[in-house]
Amino acid sequence: MRKIDIFDTTLRDGEQSPGINLNTAEKIEIAKQLERLGVTVIEAGFPASSPGDFDAVHQIAKTVKNSIVTGLARAVKSDIDAVWEAVKVAEQPHVHTFIATSPIHMEYKLKKTPDQVIEQAVAAVKYAKEKFSLVEFSCEDGFRSDKEYLVRIINEVIKAGATTINVPDTVGYASPQEYGALFRFLRENCTGADNVKFSAHCHNDLGMAVANSIAAMENGADQIECTINGLGERAGNAALEEIAVALHIRNDIYPVETGITLKEIKRTSQLVSRLTGSVIQPNKAVVGKNAFAHESGIHQDGVLKHKETYEIISPALVGEGDVPLVLGKHSGRAAFRDRAETMGFELSDDKLNKAFEDFKKLADRKKEVTEEDLVTILTEQQISIEDVAVFELKSVQVQYGSAHIPTATVVVQTPAGQQEIFSGTGNGSVEAIFNTLEQIADEKVKILDYRVKSVGQGEDALGEAVINVEYKGYKYTGRDAAQDVLEASAKAYVNALNRHLIQASTRALAVN
Repeated sequence: MRKIDIFDTTLRDGEQSPGINLNTAEKIEIAKQLERLGVTVIEAGFPASSPGDFDAVHQIAKTVKNSIVTGLARAVKSDIDAVWEAVKVAEQPHVHTFIATSPIHMEYKLKKTPDQVIEQAVAAVKYAKEKFSLVEFSCEDGFRSDKEYLVRIINEVIKAGATTINVPDTVGYASPQEYGALFRFLRENCTGADNVKFSAHCHNDLGMAVANSIAAMENGADQIECTINGLGERAGNAALEEIAVALHIRNDIYPVETGITLKEIKRTSQLVSRLTGSVIQPNKAVVGKNAFAHESGIHQDGVLKHKETYEIISPALVGEGDVPLVLGKHSGRAAFRDRAETMGFELSDDKLNKAFEDFKKLADRKKEVTEEDLVTILTEQQISIEDVAVFELKSVQVQYGSAHIPTATVVVQTPAGQQEIFSGTGNGSVEAIFNTLEQIADEKVKILDYRVKSVGQGEDALGEAVINVEYKGYKYTGRDAAQDVLEASAKAYVNALNRHLIQASTRALAVN
């Protein structure tokens, strides 16, 4: 059966979505889950863009063993060198270098002639080939490029040593018929096309990214580049979960194999959504909360009689379904550890103990501890960083009345280990909390975005708060969960400030 490689760029193109800012620990956690999912290539970041991105790519390259790890590089030596230093520890070092090839990009962005672009592309691929055995070359805005010019530049980079040729629909302009025809044309006209992989990378501006990716595959693409939940700039990228499930369900017309472990899809989707703060729309195909929901009486009757009357995808196929919970306030540590390991979490004894304490506190307050609750508790411990002194919220109290000014009082343990009490007011309870907590910072904290959502179902569900802030010239995303949304909001604010302390420590180490 024909093999189609899945190239995941959630950690690079996906992180370029507005409002997403992952730290290194979070990126490593996502990369480990992508490895579990079975993706062929993980694009871990753009090492030349920042010390933080370099460190994340390097750490992922050291951690991941069963997927190829790559980094993005412009067609310049310094970028290629940065990728090499970041991924040379990987099992199979891979570089993804690119340059724009469309007339509008060459004239207005690059200000180069077509011949100069070819010269720069060839020089970059030759240089990369001296270090890497796996070199992917991308023709940025490839779909809007002249077809004959694409043949010219692809011929030259193949001769220079490129092993994969990526022809993206960078602005999401293509239709499936046009995009598929382009790949067929390049396969038929490029010299050495049989000796390289062709790759499709589609954006979703017109809602056709998945269809375009499959059309490219039907016409000779060996690799599809995509992201979890379709994250990405503007309207996003082709959604990995939709492509993988479509190729599986319609294997009668797409006789291909991707290597994706489908039962890991739901968990991967939830992890990425939680860590990026990007909410999955309820009617999102495959992973939305309504993807397998039936409210219509006719649908319910049909599904009860035979699931395939209205379900072409089995929820269990993607790791969805009712998991019987045997954990409650009387459960012991051994049972909790077993469930954590079954769910794929690898925690040290100290982190497992902390997670168990949080679970027991929640179990005392809730009627039912759901799978979503466990994911929240265990994920927070898995990504926690313990070698940097941070703020700890000890308590929060809010006084509110329709005829009174909302007032908040918080007790915070500082990084120096001292407990301090702060109070403040605001136009509402949340603003009072934020104004009070701003007192522990030594500069103005600008709130960019704030939102809360329910984790799980029912009146006693956890509330998760996500806050995006700008502090000391940097942007941070804080998140936390609690049964009370005001407590969750306070914890999320403190979490954002702690991310500053952690990243400031990382930057200081990089300088030294």
